[in-house]
Amino acid sequence: MGGRPQTRQVHVGDVALGGGAPVIVQSMLSAPPDDAQANLAQIDRLADAGCEVVRMAIPSKKHLPVFGEVCEASPLPVVADVHFDAAIALGAIEAGAAKLRINPGNIGGLEATLPILEAAHHAGIPIRIGVNAGSLDDAYAARADLTLPEKLAASAADYVDFFEANGFFDIVVSAKAHDVMTTVETYRLLANLLPHTPLHIGVTEAGTTFQGLIKSASGLGILLAEGIGDTLRISLTDEPEAEVRAAWTLLAALNLRRRLPELISCPTCGRCQVNLMALAREVESRLAALNKPVKVAVMGCVVNGPGEAADADIGVACGKGSGVVFRHGTIVRKVAESDIVNALMEELENL
Repeated sequence: MGGRPQTRQVHVGDVALGGGAPVIVQSMLSAPPDDAQANLAQIDRLADAGCEVVRMAIPSKKHLPVFGEVCEASPLPVVADVHFDAAIALGAIEAGAAKLRINPGNIGGLEATLPILEAAHHAGIPIRIGVNAGSLDDAYAARADLTLPEKLAASAADYVDFFEANGFFDIVVSAKAHDVMTTVETYRLLANLLPHTPLHIGVTEAGTTFQGLIKSASGLGILLAEGIGDTLRISLTDEPEAEVRAAWTLLAALNLRRRLPELISCPTCGRCQVNLMALAREVESRLAALNKPVKVAVMGCVVNGPGEAADADIGVACGKGSGVVFRHGTIVRKVAESDIVNALMEELENL
């Protein structure tokens, strides 16, 4: 299932975004901006994890040569993240950016974007207008008659109107906040105000892994379930690969896209006669190296056995010190507790 079919489709390198294309998974590089090899190594890891578009910060003009090196060698399209200096945005386009991310409110105002629009149009690359609660346009920030979601959505819509009035239409919009419901309400407004503009969704500054995953899954899950969002980044204070794994897990949970294994495991109870938590963790660890959209069930007893997990491709229902391995609800073998994980992996290889 793709993003919103009514949006204009833009292309980030060879990646289609919007216009019914699949919801695209993004992340942002965290390596030093003056180290091309460190950034390229991180991109390789992200590509292996399933990232489709990467973004790189360019803090100053002196980092543009490294950015150019990264763009030239990267297997993924690279987005230039630029703040405060329109000249850096122009340099990033020349260096080979596949897309720009700018906030007109902090790059010198709308007039300062005109040379950027012309250069991006000539290069054939899209621009993401990124509006955040922490860097809202002063004219809207001062208004007491609007809620924060209304301020964010109206500010982003104004920028889109200006870009389009000047003949630039390859636009993506984001308007993020760290508060989940502010983010949700903002994107609902944007989906109505800008029905033809692809939306990049995310909860910004969501926090470290545990909190960040919960905030991102709740907010982005609501939006994606409502059909809002053409591309996403799950922002975590963690390694970028963790963001990508989380994004694919979320998309799979909503039946939008599948790439990775899904582990089905029951909440253990007094009927369980094996060390189910250890078993489930070991299976999860072994599955982490598998890029295959299979469902694997680890069930603690016969109550939650093959019947409860009949839709799993492979699974085990545990008894006292043993388990029965099943495929699509049909038992295929019985093994000792110590052999359960290896038996599951063997059956997976034969699928």
